[in-house]
Amino acid sequence: MFRTLLSLVLLSLFVVPAHAADTHPFGVRDMWEMKRISDPQVSPDGKWVLFTLRTTDFEANKGRTDLWVVGVDGKGLRQLTNDPAADTGGRWSVDGKSIYFTSTRSKSSQIWKLSPSGGEPTPVTNLSLDVSNIVLSRDGKSLAFSIEVFPGRSIDETKQQLDERAANKATGRVYDSLFIRHWDTWADGRRNHVFVMPIDGGTPVDVMQAMDADSPSKPFGGGEEFTFTPDSRAMVFTARDAGHEEAWSTNFDLYLAPVDASAAPRNLTADNDAWDTNPTFSNDGQQLAWLAMARAGYEADRKAVMVRAWPNGAAREIAPKWDRSAETIVWSRDGKTIYTYAPNLGNQSLFALDLAKGRAKTIVRSGWVNSVAGIAGKSVIYGLDHLRSPVEIYSASLDGKKTSAITSVNAEQIAGARWGETEQFTFSGANHDTVYAWTVKPVDFDPAKKYPVAVIVHGGPQVSMSNHFHYRWNPQFYAGAGYATLVVDFHGSPGYGQKFCDDIRGDWGGAPFEDIQKGLDAALAKYAYMDGTRVVALGASYGGYMVNWMAGQMPDRFRAFVCHDGNLDERFAYFDTEELWFPEWEHHGTPWDNPDGYTKHNPIDHVGKWKTPMLVIHGGLDYRVVETQGFATFNTLQRRGIPSKFLYFPDENHWVLKPANSIQWHTEVLSWIDRWAKPSPAQPSGNR
Repeated sequence: MFRTLLSLVLLSLFVVPAHAADTHPFGVRDMWEMKRISDPQVSPDGKWVLFTLRTTDFEANKGRTDLWVVGVDGKGLRQLTNDPAADTGGRWSVDGKSIYFTSTRSKSSQIWKLSPSGGEPTPVTNLSLDVSNIVLSRDGKSLAFSIEVFPGRSIDETKQQLDERAANKATGRVYDSLFIRHWDTWADGRRNHVFVMPIDGGTPVDVMQAMDADSPSKPFGGGEEFTFTPDSRAMVFTARDAGHEEAWSTNFDLYLAPVDASAAPRNLTADNDAWDTNPTFSNDGQQLAWLAMARAGYEADRKAVMVRAWPNGAAREIAPKWDRSAETIVWSRDGKTIYTYAPNLGNQSLFALDLAKGRAKTIVRSGWVNSVAGIAGKSVIYGLDHLRSPVEIYSASLDGKKTSAITSVNAEQIAGARWGETEQFTFSGANHDTVYAWTVKPVDFDPAKKYPVAVIVHGGPQVSMSNHFHYRWNPQFYAGAGYATLVVDFHGSPGYGQKFCDDIRGDWGGAPFEDIQKGLDAALAKYAYMDGTRVVALGASYGGYMVNWMAGQMPDRFRAFVCHDGNLDERFAYFDTEELWFPEWEHHGTPWDNPDGYTKHNPIDHVGKWKTPMLVIHGGLDYRVVETQGFATFNTLQRRGIPSKFLYFPDENHWVLKPANSIQWHTEVLSWIDRWAKPSPAQPSGNR
């Protein structure tokens, strides 16, 4: 019965009414109907941009990805692949006459080859294990890619061992070191290793040999973590060879290994105990650049851009006075400039770093730059989104004086929805520091009305809830439902100088909590349309922790809470999470060496003051904030007689990624906050 009702609800959400041509308030269906551009790549001749486009297959309840290409002038947009399989990671050949990509059309992820003019692709690999993350050599003769193997075992030997495990009736897993599990996957002894093979096929060579380490790093590393040397005879890759200390180490290094595995990998950055990553050679092959953190154990440290003459030059930092954290490296053609993007005052801006002068120049300030595709003539090509649009591809002149859109794949969806107006403001927060926040007005705003307020608390905590089109925490969803939405970049957020980011350490419930309070007060004083008597707060991860903290510190301030994947007990959270370096940094050590660091701002010690209704949400595959934290929060609410609901997704991790689950999530969240924040029965909100 439950499945039948749920199916009817979801079906109704996908039915397009007869008057669909009319505009409507932005809702969750609009969000999932948006096409998602990713991984843009400029062709060698600078005339075309290759990219991956994801659409939603509602029937299959998943995303579908295909390769597309468009001219840098915005003309000639066309689809290159059209298969139900996942086609991703397209890379141009050196001569621009072929495109190599990964596809699951052979029932496993393998490398395929395609002409830029279209046609049927041809297979390049037919290996017994999945292939990911294609990188091409400069001489055009070799391919590098990653495969999960048992260290010291070949691809076929790994497949044989996996088959033997699957045939074994015993299901017990035995471990003698961490990780036991990571993000949403149990460790099984396999590692991501970099392989090299001839470009048109052959036997892949594991250049990492028996290293008990991953490259790319798990769970989110990709092809940016390894590259061929300029002579195509070796690979430089990122790996953390930390042995039994892996779960509490952020010591990633750059390693050099010959493509024929004739020598063991050699550590190039052994003098740095912190994170080194993203090795990228200049076009002339004379310089190697990479991103480096300075403090061991700190995953949100500032990423400096380092450069050394290749192969034996000394490392030096570019733009050491630039107080931002770089996210990528793209060289200019003449090797005098590096282009990167970084969080910046509530945006993620595009910058040009002058190697000779050590200065950073802002090329694109507003919006959320999320990729740099490359240089095309006198322009830099990049992907950008903002609070009123998903990612589109743009072009900017190298001096930043002119920008233009190359794609507009979501123009129809954007025009069909009505959006809330966005505005950024500042206020004096904790320590009298200037704190930035964004507001989104309710759709169909009427200045004569008072609106309920939704305060979204970002996770991370060292991320920015900025001028960004988010697919899980999109302020426009709440604006479409009739809420005035507020997001505060409290202490701990990047983009305001490294000290501001660092200030959250050891102070989780201090300055950030004060910033949220003062930000809400400032917004209520500034915007007369916000109803301070009808305020709800929602958050996930660190934001979920903050919701639990606020429940004990401000029991009378909010009408309702939504806590997604949030810790209730910071002390025990250390013992059941996976990346131990994170709590050890944030709370100044382990619970046995510094117990006060875990009890200073611990929500569980204040549950006796709870009284605010709360919706608790958790994923069964969340190994970072383990599901028992959500169970404990709901147990507490129920035992204290506080109105509460629990939404559980057994097939989701720290995020909710499946379309049907996301729609159910948004439906439950909106129903919950409407129940408490709207004085009368909820009116139609446009969230179809």
